[in-house]
Amino acid sequence: MGGLAAGLACARAGWQPRLLEQAAQFSEVGAGIQLGPNATRLLHGWGLERGLAAVAAFPPQLRVRSATDGTQLGLMRLGATFAQRYGAPYATVHRADLQRLLLEGVRQARVDLQLCSAVTGVRQLENEVLVRVNDGADVQGDVLIGADGLWSAVRSKVFGDAPPAFTGHLAYRAVAVQRDLPALLRTADVTVWLGPRLHVVAYPLRGGDWLNVVAIVQGRSRGPAQDWHQAAIAADLQTAMGRQCAPLQDLVRAMPAWRLWALHDRDPIAGAHEMVRGRVALLGDAAHPMRPYFAQGAGMAIEDAAELGRILAMAGSADIDVPAALRAYADNRWERCAQVQARSRRNGRIFHATGPMRWGRDVSLRLLGERLLDQPWLYEGPALA
Repeated sequence: MGGLAAGLACARAGWQPRLLEQAAQFSEVGAGIQLGPNATRLLHGWGLERGLAAVAAFPPQLRVRSATDGTQLGLMRLGATFAQRYGAPYATVHRADLQRLLLEGVRQARVDLQLCSAVTGVRQLENEVLVRVNDGADVQGDVLIGADGLWSAVRSKVFGDAPPAFTGHLAYRAVAVQRDLPALLRTADVTVWLGPRLHVVAYPLRGGDWLNVVAIVQGRSRGPAQDWHQAAIAADLQTAMGRQCAPLQDLVRAMPAWRLWALHDRDPIAGAHEMVRGRVALLGDAAHPMRPYFAQGAGMAIEDAAELGRILAMAGSADIDVPAALRAYADNRWERCAQVQARSRRNGRIFHATGPMRWGRDVSLRLLGERLLDQPWLYEGPALA
């Protein structure tokens, strides 16, 4: 996702990007993604507004409910309210649909896309960077952008730091066609259920025809760490959730096939030096992976791509030193991304709270509601240097 966004942004900036994708084809792996106005505004700016409207859902509101007794804790208006407030909508979209949308944009921009191209080596020279692909010939470029996700090969080879760490949380994901669900379980809203040591998020996809559900519980990692699409058993999820309210249990039981994802992340990024080395820069989860408790993983990757395109447009027109341009990109991104990473971790503690912290959370949501849930600093988008 980040690589496609970066390719499109760089092509629009006047560069000639070459996308190296290790997979043999783009497939419908994954489930739902939430996109705040900070991300949809950029997609609109890339000419993808009509395409996004055709594949996304635009929930009218976000509801927060207690997983234990089902009562509503808070509500935030989305829909027309958000679009008017921030100049762009809050959207929910299937990952495969957003991928196709970006892929079409990349193809229209005539970006060179090479499948079956796994990066096996990186070598920097004074005026270029060489990328070894599939242990074969080197690919030459002025810049290398590692947008290859949480388990980034580029990061491993250039930065050489430790792999991501397991968070202690497991994400169960499922999607269903809404008409196949009982009427009481169908919804146009984003609903967040908060319970002790767990939370569940449900929201519509594909114009509202589908429903995406993600349940995150605390537990031990299982299966290969890098496999974020493991088959899961619904009974395991039900056991991990324990005794929650009937509507939530009904929702979990009604979903068809569950997939399991053991959540890994890194500490919040500590400086621009963690995003760039010479002519190599990182983008999205490769640079700043975050826990999914702020719904901003895709949003931050799209913001990264837009800033990279903006900086490289200036570098291309003014003959600016390329490593200096990449440092400017990292300087303009790392603090905001670190803030979102930290808030995502904090949200996880709040969502899964027990005891007095849980009581305080529920009281705060009931009293403050939208004022607590809305995040203008985030949704208004990054300040441009």
